[in-house]
Amino acid sequence: MSDVVAEALRSTPVVDGHNDLPVALRARSGYSVEGLADGRPDLHTDLPRLRAGGVGAQFWSVYVSSELPEPEAVVATLEQIDAVYRLVARYPEALRMAYTAADVEKSFADGRIASLLGVEGGHSLAESPGVLRSYARLGVRYVTLTHNDNTSWADSATDEPGVGGLDDTGRAIVADLNRTGILVDLSHVAESTQRAALAASTAPVLFSHSSARALNDHPRNVTDPVLELLRDNGGVLQLTFVPYFISAQVAEWAEELQAERERLGLAADTWRWPRAPRPGEDPAAVAEEHADLFDTSPDDRLRRWLEAHPRPEVTVAEVADHVEHARDVAGVDHIGLGGDYDGVDHQPAGLADVSGYPVLLGELAGRGWSRTELEALTGRNVLRVLRAAEEAATEPLWPTAPLR
Repeated sequence: MSDVVAEALRSTPVVDGHNDLPVALRARSGYSVEGLADGRPDLHTDLPRLRAGGVGAQFWSVYVSSELPEPEAVVATLEQIDAVYRLVARYPEALRMAYTAADVEKSFADGRIASLLGVEGGHSLAESPGVLRSYARLGVRYVTLTHNDNTSWADSATDEPGVGGLDDTGRAIVADLNRTGILVDLSHVAESTQRAALAASTAPVLFSHSSARALNDHPRNVTDPVLELLRDNGGVLQLTFVPYFISAQVAEWAEELQAERERLGLAADTWRWPRAPRPGEDPAAVAEEHADLFDTSPDDRLRRWLEAHPRPEVTVAEVADHVEHARDVAGVDHIGLGGDYDGVDHQPAGLADVSGYPVLLGELAGRGWSRTELEALTGRNVLRVLRAAEEAATEPLWPTAPLR
């Protein structure tokens, strides 16, 4: 690790915008949080690798499937939030709940990794102001307005247009988020929704895990005109590492793979929403029900196709290209990092797990980035946005002290 990277991480550790460990624990372990201090090679995330990656604060995504009926999504989201609290309680020497920018900075100073909550998808609100306020009281600090499917009040980037961005209910939800100090997260939403939310929000917004559309025309990425609006709003794009978003070549490979699956009559995806343990059930036994979700051995016919068409690898340099493009368009004060670890099956070479952040920072330092610029990227910008949302809140509801 170069001196400039080491100095940047000592002063401003990585504040990552999106990690899907909670749902990975649900599916792989029946919500058991054991083993993370010793290393979990079946996951992208564990405590030793968070430390090695210089992670000082993590927004844990409490994602639930947008295919669930909304009342079920609320229950599942509460289960996910509970998993984060249990994770932090199990490893108090390493983790601490955090609700404010000041909490995050106190955790840095105490040598703990600050743990924040992000709800990934407006379906988890079930159009209920009471549910939204309840999440705020539990410490949720961002809500992504949609996931892969539209809500009745907001359009997703990966669904057919519905309301043309946000309708009146959607604008009212943005106002409620602003009022309670919850960040509006615009990853996953359509450009029309991004523009409508940027116009409606009275506080800076966040993209928790997206990349630059100018470099790869993927619907989950952000266009240059929206990056300019984000700059004017004061918000932050947390650049993600997801290969499909970084590389057009990988996105095209995925489309070809899907076409081959369809030609062979194979299921497009084996993923299903895993159930949580019921009272008295053994978590390991419930996890065993979902073991097939992680069976990566393909059908023999598909294996032959994969041998002839290997997955392209994404490089650290390609990820750095997206970071630099966002900096050039929006400015160095409006970028951050959101790796999406444990939310995808494969990450770029050199960034395979949460220990990889110094590799990316080293690539940027080699391109001439200063310590100050690296500190802006790793955490200073997103902490500014978090603090701005706190200051704009007229009905702040987050807990007043971190869990010890």
